Amino acid sequence: MTLRVFNTQTRKLEPFRPQHDRKVAMYVCGPTVYNYIHIGNARVFVFFDVVRRYLRYKGYDVTYVQNFTDVDDRLIESAKRENTTVKELAERYIRAYFDDMDALGVQRADVHPKATEHIPEMQEAILTLIDKGYAYEREGDVYYRALRKEDYGKLSGQSVEELNAGARVEVNEKKETPLDFALWKKAKPGEISWESPWGRGRPGWHIECSAMSRKYLGDTLDVHAGGMDLCFPHHENEIAQSEAWTEKPYVRYWLHNGYINMGNEKMSKSLGNVVRVHELREQYAPRALRYFLLSAHYRNPISFSHEAIRQIEGSLERFDTAVTNLHHRMGAAQEGEAEPEVRERLASLTGEFEAAMDDDLNTANGISVLHEAVKFANETVARSVVPKGSLAMLLDWIHRFGGEILGLVTAGEEDSLAGEIEALIEERQQARAARDFKRADAIRDRLAAQGIILEDTPQGVRWRRK
Repeated sequence: MTLRVFNTQTRKLEPFRPQHDRKVAMYVCGPTVYNYIHIGNARVFVFFDVVRRYLRYKGYDVTYVQNFTDVDDRLIESAKRENTTVKELAERYIRAYFDDMDALGVQRADVHPKATEHIPEMQEAILTLIDKGYAYEREGDVYYRALRKEDYGKLSGQSVEELNAGARVEVNEKKETPLDFALWKKAKPGEISWESPWGRGRPGWHIECSAMSRKYLGDTLDVHAGGMDLCFPHHENEIAQSEAWTEKPYVRYWLHNGYINMGNEKMSKSLGNVVRVHELREQYAPRALRYFLLSAHYRNPISFSHEAIRQIEGSLERFDTAVTNLHHRMGAAQEGEAEPEVRERLASLTGEFEAAMDDDLNTANGISVLHEAVKFANETVARSVVPKGSLAMLLDWIHRFGGEILGLVTAGEEDSLAGEIEALIEERQQARAARDFKRADAIRDRLAAQGIILEDTPQGVRWRRK
């Protein structure tokens, strides 16, 4: 089945065909690093982490770039409040971002460019836009002539009148029209700034992504992604300036994920209902947060609730238990190839998983298939005789699709305390055989204190973590 994705620009499901056969140039807008990221930010990074993983599973060579906006008004204001420098503030929250994303299982991008390290590339772009008549300088500021680009508004699908009516336009007498946007901002006293042909200043927000994406991925990107809130004005402005600069199409497929709601309201800083990832990590397993962010189709809104996360932790426990049971049975199983019925069922589940993901990257349905696989694994383990080949094939399927693609299943067999736990279980078994039940109970209590639960099964004692 061919992968199809919903292209925001065309508003249609389209077959995914990158410009260079099996190579994919993918750019995802990263955070503005003036604070800890919230759960809405995390939805972008978790979902497109899965997109990259799935594209690689499909055989594509993906180059993945995700930037850091490490200079803008919010960083400048926050640095003043905290009596520190913009650079120190940005570095602190970049470290915090990686702490959060590492916990959520988000793999690092191939390149994480910072805006402040690409000032020459941005100035080159601005100079070209001025030379071509797409930009103009006013008293140290440089603005892009939005209406010079005849198809301005094509991403958001709005007319100039609608854009003017809906835009949050700052009153600025320097602009030729209200929709014009800043490419370069004149420095105010004491602000971080760089020398430029227009005097000391700093870049506008939109130009950084055009400059950095071109440097690392070329003139035309296969995939450009981010939250729906970036569609206008950020991505609209990126298209305008990049296509005027290079005279080539900027992006083949625009992908945007939906919002997170807090109850009946959209999560937003203005409403004061923002939930930070580093706070949630103190309450819940990070994998539960990842599961939650993938549990609805990416273009749909998703409602956050603590009850939903608690229920998800139960699902993850079922995944972990299934993996533990498979490993337990593997240890005592007889050698033998995978049974035909196991091969057939897993082949069917593979088809179902790929069908879900090929239909506009539907992780929610992909997770449903993972649950079916776990259910089948439990049914198989419960049989009295199962050859090692069947167990190994089940483990491989769950790790490939639940772990390597969705990032929801851990390896399971690599437990640094596994040897000690197994030794204590064996000691407990010997104590029970000797009818030393006091000693056996003491060992069980010791393991329980470490979060280890023992279960007596017809195939022997198995253990799992709480």
